[in-house]
Amino acid sequence: MERVKGFFAESRRVLMVTKKPGMKEFKMAAKITGIGMLLIGTIGLIIRLIGQLVLGS
Repeated sequence: MERVKGFFAESRRVLMVTKKPGMKEFKMAAKITGIGMLLIGTIGLIIRLIGQLVLGS
């Protein structure tokens, strides 16, 4: 039971320290996430195209 109480106390402490990001910070995080998604999708598409060329199906 002590571990559960400790977890909730630590979680509360973290939530008290955090703050809502500003618009500039939010936009930067959204851009980085979008670029990452595009990059991973492009790599997946290239791998799939190479696989289709090699296997011929």
